[in-house]
Amino acid sequence: MPDLFPDDPQISALRNETPAGAPLADRIRPRQLEDVVGQEHLTGPDGAIGRMVAAGRLSSIILWGPPGTGKTTIARLLADAVGMRFVAISAVFSGVADLKKVFAEAKDHARIGRQTLLFVDEIHRFNRAQQDGFLPYVEDGTVVLIGATTENPSFELNAALLSRAQVLILNRLDTKALCQLLDRGEALMERPLPLTAEARDALVATADGDGRFLLNQAETLFSVQLDEPLDPAALSALLHRRMAVYDKDREGHYNLISALHKSLRGSDPQAALYYLARMLVAGEEPLYVLRRLVRFASEDIGLADPQALVQCLAAKDAYDFLGSPEGELAIVQACLYLATAPKSNAAYVAQKASFRSARDTGSLMPPKNILNAPTKLMKQVGYGKNYRYDHDAPEGFSGDNYWPAEMSAQTFYEPSPRGFEAKIAERIAYWDARRAEMRENDEKGESR
Repeated sequence: MPDLFPDDPQISALRNETPAGAPLADRIRPRQLEDVVGQEHLTGPDGAIGRMVAAGRLSSIILWGPPGTGKTTIARLLADAVGMRFVAISAVFSGVADLKKVFAEAKDHARIGRQTLLFVDEIHRFNRAQQDGFLPYVEDGTVVLIGATTENPSFELNAALLSRAQVLILNRLDTKALCQLLDRGEALMERPLPLTAEARDALVATADGDGRFLLNQAETLFSVQLDEPLDPAALSALLHRRMAVYDKDREGHYNLISALHKSLRGSDPQAALYYLARMLVAGEEPLYVLRRLVRFASEDIGLADPQALVQCLAAKDAYDFLGSPEGELAIVQACLYLATAPKSNAAYVAQKASFRSARDTGSLMPPKNILNAPTKLMKQVGYGKNYRYDHDAPEGFSGDNYWPAEMSAQTFYEPSPRGFEAKIAERIAYWDARRAEMRENDEKGESR
């Protein structure tokens, strides 16, 4: 079969330099920075990495991005580009003894004028004390540190370490970048993947932005003998679909619940369902999602639709009764109800304001007229005196004062003009007007 890319020097070099038995992902690993796909915003001439290489001087870097986006490859190529010694360790398998050995060897090489680039994969796996251990060696130039992490550095890395490194964000590989990887794989193997055009598109979609996963799947396809190209259904039957990247205790978890909450708040039921599905499909605990929906019902809807909270609690009961997967439909129903309900954060704002006031004035005595007087002494000092029983008053409303003498009446809850709260606002306005009228009459000495 003729060479698919006869004029591509990179493919020719890959064939000559890598063992035939090496994994496909290693065999097509780029040999220079400009061949890295999907990260041109960093590796291009105007990117942070491109500028460092052009200047011939590296600073310590934290590479933050999803799996399979080229973090390890970029670190290796950076060392080659500036002529540095490359040492790689993994925070998963390394401890203090390993780090001490690396730093000692780096000092020895520094004495003969060769600087070390230390690549630490999964650097967020090191604890705080271990991360602090890097600081003196980074500061004195013993090593240039390139750390790789899939987690948000703001949460997982020490502030002291972050202040000494530049955080660079790698993009999830898009369709164009993933197709480039498949093209290189096909050129190296000197044959196309045994897929229809539709199945090739489906293969790219299942990678979910992970280049390494895509190439591993392609390698499986190259290894099987097929009489005819696979269509999407046959491809799905042959290969397992990649599970979505989702760590329940890390940033992906919080990103998705934030997206769900804000989609609900923005009254977009379609987007809300998408993020709900993302979480449940990835294995999130349904009861956690339900707890967040219950919170949303009070925080972002409240009395604009009092049924919102009822719907969420009913969904929780339904899920408890049915379990998965049948009970997940009740969660979907609650999600749709919340997304389409009128929105109000009036109860949430009122809670914050009233709690703040309670902390500031928590020792003030309520007015004596609304205090119970179970003893003779309490009655003698005025407890319960002149209390007006609302049910005996006209309209069931006495208009009495319920605030401490040292404190003026406050307004914490201001209903929105939406949903049921519009009616509540009318009631409050009516009571406020009646209360003002009654007090004016009291000041004039008129009876009620």
